[in-house]
Amino acid sequence: MIVEAKMVSRWLILVAVVIFCVAQVSSDAEIEELQTQMVRGANRRLFQLLDCGGLCKERCSLHSRPNVCSRACGTCCVRCKSVPPGTSGNREICGKCYTDMTTHGNKTKCP
Repeated sequence: MIVEAKMVSRWLILVAVVIFCVAQVSSDAEIEELQTQMVRGANRRLFQLLDCGGLCKERCSLHSRPNVCSRACGTCCVRCKSVPPGTSGNREICGKCYTDMTTHGNKTKCP
């Protein structure tokens, strides 16, 4: 009886781990899908495709920590629907959303 209870608890733990892994993979896919999304152009009524992944890769290409930069840039791109041109500076072009977003440590988030 005790052996059966241990086996059942092990199976439940295994099932929980598998469900967690599947949920994690699907949430990563949703994030990637959000990074390439349709956004409304500023002065146009037509929709244009905003490739956050490509724009952030270019933006962070010269950064000392490109993976950290790309992750932050992707978040800013999805939320603010804009990435400044070039590899640094020009943040004010994207507006208040991009310039005012901060980390938990109260530092600017968007590169």
